[in-house]
Amino acid sequence: MNIHEYQTKELLKGYGVPVPGGRVAHNVDNAATVAEELGGERWVVKAQIHAGGRGKGGGVKVASSLDEVRQFTDQLIGSHLVTPQTGAGGRLVQRVLVEQACDINKEYYLGLVIDRGSQRVTVIASASGGMDIEEVARATPEKVVRETVDPAVGLMAFQCRKIAANIGLKGKQIHAATKLMRALYRCFRDQDALMAEINPLAEVNGGQLMALDAKMSFDGNALYRLPAITELRDFDEEDPKEVEATGHGLNYIALDGNVGCIVNGAGLAMATMDAISFHQGKPANFLDVGGGASPEKVGNAFRIVLADPNVKIILVNIFAGINRCDWIAEGLIKAMQDQQIGVPIVVRLAGTNVEKGAQMLAASGLDFIMADNLDDAATKVMATLGGQGS
Repeated sequence: MNIHEYQTKELLKGYGVPVPGGRVAHNVDNAATVAEELGGERWVVKAQIHAGGRGKGGGVKVASSLDEVRQFTDQLIGSHLVTPQTGAGGRLVQRVLVEQACDINKEYYLGLVIDRGSQRVTVIASASGGMDIEEVARATPEKVVRETVDPAVGLMAFQCRKIAANIGLKGKQIHAATKLMRALYRCFRDQDALMAEINPLAEVNGGQLMALDAKMSFDGNALYRLPAITELRDFDEEDPKEVEATGHGLNYIALDGNVGCIVNGAGLAMATMDAISFHQGKPANFLDVGGGASPEKVGNAFRIVLADPNVKIILVNIFAGINRCDWIAEGLIKAMQDQQIGVPIVVRLAGTNVEKGAQMLAASGLDFIMADNLDDAATKVMATLGGQGS
């Protein structure tokens, strides 16, 4: 789960991370009031969407008067902001963050991620702030500093001092950076975050370090114990199909292909997408119906997959252990009868009650394309599409 910049900064501020003064605004008058209350002569008006690269897309404006604050807010709210991370359609801007502008002397990058290789939280830092860290790592890997955190003791002060020195901080800044990094780590740990990023971490006002931009994402599996974080979720920023799937206990992620996938188990779902790709097809989604998929759950899965107009065929791949193939067959038949599905359906069943499930599908009189195994299923998908995978 992602949250907005202004929400991230409120979280970090609570842990002692220095952030600029500012508040979110939902309309022109509100933005002007925020700027007036903040005081000063310059303000930054920033579009709030769940995507990076807002500056490149024109989503960050520096205003030198209250009239410009109103003008920029009016331009941004209601617009579809296109950035390198949004795709051609962009994201609808519904709010802006109005902050005091700062004089920036130097920009750094600071982030925390979970390294799957070491299975530990890793600090990533660079003297090249304000840029995509992936590009910095690719072009100048020597400028990226990494430090692994031992979960038994947490992020230690000596590690923070080493990171600070390696990115060029000196003197009192090293102490300030140490305090900031440890505060960021505490927030990351306490809130079950998957990623926390400050970019840029800027040297402002004669040497003070401040988080000028920040974002965080959280472990969706931990939200049940984080009610305060759950309340920050913005459903308008998420794919409606993914939101609905969550409500039905389905794990769904929209992709850009035309082969709808309904599978039980995350590993089998990944293998199914790999098989489709191997046969030159393009999956339209990841969908895991889980281990106890009832007929109702299967029906909901069909409805969500078919909400994507790009879907031209559906591959149902079930290996029944906890599940039963006859349950799945019952759900398939009911979905076909209730939803008037107009695309071909390829079905591969294996496991518990597979013979009974296959008999139910055959006796239904409905036009299912049966497959013997996963490779056969992917082959039949592509043959039915006429070999056109996109």
